[in-house]
Amino acid sequence: SYTYSVPVIDLVRERIAVSLPLALIALALSTIIAIPVGVFSASRQGRAGDTLAMGAAQIGVAVPNFWFALMLIYLFAVWLRLVPAGGFPGWGAGVWTALKSLILPAVALALPQAAILGRVARSALIEVLNEDYIRTARAKGLPYRAVLWRHALRNAMIPVLTILGLQFAFLLAGTIIIENVFYLPGLGRLIFQAITQRDLIVVESIVMLLVAAVILINILVDFSYAIVDPRLRGRQ
Repeated sequence: SYTYSVPVIDLVRERIAVSLPLALIALALSTIIAIPVGVFSASRQGRAGDTLAMGAAQIGVAVPNFWFALMLIYLFAVWLRLVPAGGFPGWGAGVWTALKSLILPAVALALPQAAILGRVARSALIEVLNEDYIRTARAKGLPYRAVLWRHALRNAMIPVLTILGLQFAFLLAGTIIIENVFYLPGLGRLIFQAITQRDLIVVESIVMLLVAAVILINILVDFSYAIVDPRLRGRQ
């Protein structure tokens, strides 16, 4: 690194300890929110609940995450004083103390992604619910809840997993704005600083690392298809 005069791997090792947990927490939050919303909306297609849920999802897609991050800071950090407004104390200060500083940025990243994932889950579930084997299961007397969660959801997971893989790659590589809003010393902020300081060695190295991470994530997503859908195991 021209600026820091240290190997880039040392900078990455320090910053990935912030960006990777942030991306994992945000991905977990978006999945926990999106899957129930998608199931709820698909099971009530065309009703008021579906309209409200998809309306909220559309707002989530449209609202920029940095604006949402500022609203979260004002509400939970400035007004309620429940969590810090920014900065990262380091994992040496304690796990809970470090996690508290990641809560707001993780929520700011997760909600827009949850809106996208919820819409995808709804569309996939609606398509699966119209399949013949779903009608057969219902005709045999299986409860609708069991058909929805045990049969339909599992067969609708292929497009959901695809979006999850893309979202994790985005969360790992695309946190530049959020990390700057919350003043987090992660990879996104490191890239931003390297660009402003014209430290091309750092920029090139981190970009290559992120490209490799995206490729690896997509390979893992492809393998997960066979776990979700046994019909694909013989084709891989």
